[in-house]
Amino acid sequence: MFAMFGPYHIARINAAAINDNIVGIEVSATSNIYAWHKLLGTDSFQRVTLFSDASISQESNGEIRAKVHALLSKHQPDVVVVPGWASSWANSMLGWAMDNRVPAVLMSESQAIDFDRVWWREWIKRRVVGIYSAAIAGGRRHVQYLEQLGMPTERITTGYDVVDNEHFAAGARRARGRSEQLRRELGLPKTFFLASARFVANKNLPHLVEAFARYRGKAGSDAWSLVILGDGALRPALEQDIRERGLSSLVLLPGFKQYDVLPYYYGLASAFVHVSTSEQWGLVVNEAAASGLPVIVSDRCGCAPELVETGINGFIVDPYDVESLAGAMCRIASSGCDRVAMGMRSQEIVSRWGPETFAKSLQRAVNIALSRPKPFAGPVDRTIIELLGRTCGSDC
Repeated sequence: MFAMFGPYHIARINAAAINDNIVGIEVSATSNIYAWHKLLGTDSFQRVTLFSDASISQESNGEIRAKVHALLSKHQPDVVVVPGWASSWANSMLGWAMDNRVPAVLMSESQAIDFDRVWWREWIKRRVVGIYSAAIAGGRRHVQYLEQLGMPTERITTGYDVVDNEHFAAGARRARGRSEQLRRELGLPKTFFLASARFVANKNLPHLVEAFARYRGKAGSDAWSLVILGDGALRPALEQDIRERGLSSLVLLPGFKQYDVLPYYYGLASAFVHVSTSEQWGLVVNEAAASGLPVIVSDRCGCAPELVETGINGFIVDPYDVESLAGAMCRIASSGCDRVAMGMRSQEIVSRWGPETFAKSLQRAVNIALSRPKPFAGPVDRTIIELLGRTCGSDC
């Protein structure tokens, strides 16, 4: 189950469903956060949408819980695969599994560093994690956090955070094959750093613009431009900041781009930058790497240890250190930097993180769950899950 099926979710479930009977549940077909078009086509799995005409925020937790329980009772799954612990729908799914003694696999991309941790929330999460039979996590930091919450290492697999690498690699190749035409059509400069993010506080876009201004001051007439894809509540403030810095002709904000168009921007970019102050993984880094780009990535991003080899395919930076970020931009944009080789290494690294990786890891987690005794939860855990299924849940 996922809140809404985006391109990444469908690619993962399709890969996992090749040899399995899988029901994929999306809670809602619309979202207040992501503006994806509904993806239609041939799915390898049974696809079910609980709410077709309303976003999750418009539905009561009680109604969501009732629909989740009714659907699971109809299908009687052997295993349920649950997206984290921070939503009423995820905890409703776990609650049904607990009531019916069906093993549950946790999907998690939380890191210990994502938030300031409060003891009582961590105690609740330890109780919740203890109900799960197995887990599929993002990478090493996510495994470490699950271990802190009491999940035995041998019951955790990795490979949760993947994208359809070939979609981005093929699209980027096509874009480079007709670069001049596409640059004119899309209004893109010859050389530019690309960023892609929602315009919200943790994406750290004001610091990115400040670092870009410092980079421009160092690089002089040969300096690149900056293109930031995305949209959100902070767009007016970001536009004002860009104007006040005199960068309006150098920092472009083309808006949110749909899945079929995204690879063109990656293919025409010279390097990719992602400097969030809090980021559980950062799938845009997967996209950029699959497209063959050098990357500059915040050390707060969960993907950094897995997808970035410092000096080889990019740089890991402190997102609060503007001067360090500007320096990394200077290094990648310098004439002595072999960006082609860096981009090739990015593709090699991310090739280990594709939909087939998710499929294999999920299968291992399911096998672990099925091999264990049927789960049992006592009265304390039942009360916790019942309450979380009727509320918004805890943080990540």
